[in-house]
Amino acid sequence: MTICLSSNNEKSYEQKTAWVYLINLGFYFIPLYFMGDQWLTITLAILLLIPFIIGYFWAYNNSTEQAFKPILLMLFIAIISGFLTSGAISLFSFCCFFIGFFYSLRTAILSFIGISLLLLAIDLWVGYPGYFFTFYGMGICLGVGVFGVIEQKRQQIKRQQQQSKDEVTHLATALERERIARDLHDVMGHHLASIALKAELADKLISAGKTEQAQQQISQVSQITRDCLSQIRQTVSDYKHQRLSQTLKTLTQTLRDKSIAVTIKGQCPKLNELTESQLCLMLTELVNNTIKHSQADHCTILTQTTTDKVLLQYMENRAVKVLTEGNGLKGIKERAALLNGDVQFQLSPQFVVSITLPLIEST
Repeated sequence: MTICLSSNNEKSYEQKTAWVYLINLGFYFIPLYFMGDQWLTITLAILLLIPFIIGYFWAYNNSTEQAFKPILLMLFIAIISGFLTSGAISLFSFCCFFIGFFYSLRTAILSFIGISLLLLAIDLWVGYPGYFFTFYGMGICLGVGVFGVIEQKRQQIKRQQQQSKDEVTHLATALERERIARDLHDVMGHHLASIALKAELADKLISAGKTEQAQQQISQVSQITRDCLSQIRQTVSDYKHQRLSQTLKTLTQTLRDKSIAVTIKGQCPKLNELTESQLCLMLTELVNNTIKHSQADHCTILTQTTTDKVLLQYMENRAVKVLTEGNGLKGIKERAALLNGDVQFQLSPQFVVSITLPLIEST
């Protein structure tokens, strides 16, 4: 599972609100205020906040697969701070939040038990009065950890709702394409009937020697033909371009039909028509290669966007010993080069194709 937001606007909003939650560090400073002239201890405790905040934002912008790294960093800082100030309880609570947010309930419970034992060990070592460091810390960590679990569930529901919304959008698109095809049929039928009728009439007028009237009918046939072509171009242009989201849906079903599980991560970016069509073709080629040549039974397709780039990663759960670049992989590189993009291949521990393209949004 990758924790990601549904749009760039939401991501920007979450980045701004990330600072708000740091207000809870105010509890970290309260015991420092009463430490009198222990300036060395106070200074060390404050300096430890620097790597802790770095770990906080690292975790805030991370995925489940890599979240253990910043969490371990934050936990290490919290342990050290525990020997300096009882305010370290607030640092442990941040760790519990991210554990509850990123991992399963079982992992969260086991982690809470482990952190509780850490709190007790620090309490016994330092000798905080009345074991308040242990029991108060356990209460705070439990409450904040539960909040993290709730937030994880909220995000899951949010993604499910977004997925349902996307499915409704795909259905609406399919219905719209059927409507356009039906309209195209009606336009062609009407105009072709008119052309046939006027051509037949012109033939009869010529046979009757009425050349001038026949010429008028032929001119009308020419005008009807031009109108027909114009309407066809206008109608076809509305649906000839297949979106990346629809391509992902089609290719996902193709892989699953071949008994290959698929996981889609991230959100489809809004791209201009050229970039999107080329990305669709590259992704189609990768899926074809998997079906024809790979022994993988699970594929992951990840899309990520920054302010100026879009990254598509295609991952197979099998390593590749030797990579032979056939026409398909060469074609992918050529298409990326056409867009001033880049393609990288990782052979192990799993085969990963990373396609990076400049982000040019659709207008």
